[in-house]
Amino acid sequence: MARTIISTAHAPAAIGTYSQAVRVGDTVYLSGQIGLDPERMQLVEGIDAQIVRVFDNLKAVAEASGGSLADVVKLNVFLTDLAHFATVNEVMGCYFSEPFPARAAVGVAALPRGALVEADAVLVLGG
Repeated sequence: MARTIISTAHAPAAIGTYSQAVRVGDTVYLSGQIGLDPERMQLVEGIDAQIVRVFDNLKAVAEASGGSLADVVKLNVFLTDLAHFATVNEVMGCYFSEPFPARAAVGVAALPRGALVEADAVLVLGG
């Protein structure tokens, strides 16, 4: 099955050997997003701002794929401090509505560029 690479200037450019997203059939795999401002390519400051920026970045890539965050079926969230999990839940409520996607939240020792949060997602389009 053919793969289509998804790319948008409305989310940070890849900072490694990966694509922002890859579409195979009706499934789109979004790479992890950290709280980078796509224009400055710098982390926004503070956990609240980083969580918002992560979801803004995921939204931009989802839209570039022809979908939206409403098409997300699986979300993975990585936090350097699980004490921020409640904030993730609060912010997610601004971006997602029921039925919510499946989700995992994982505490990690470190993230790229010293980020405090990262998230990736899987979308299914056309459903």
